[in-house]
Amino acid sequence: MGNKRFKKKIEGLRRQIRQHEDKIKRERMKDSPDEGIIRHWEIEITSFKEGIEKIMRRLKWKY
Repeated sequence: MGNKRFKKKIEGLRRQIRQHEDKIKRERMKDSPDEGIIRHWEIEITSFKEGIEKIMRRLKWKY
């Protein structure tokens, strides 16, 4: 995977993180937020962040 593809993948993961954070914020504003879906989105955010870290390590290893 080239540098450009790595950067594009990171941008996509960051976009997903922002979208999930927005979903969590909206859900928490409800009278009766669904804690199960909030936990699910938080787990996905963690996974996205780990993906970014993995790509960053690969970039450092590559160059």
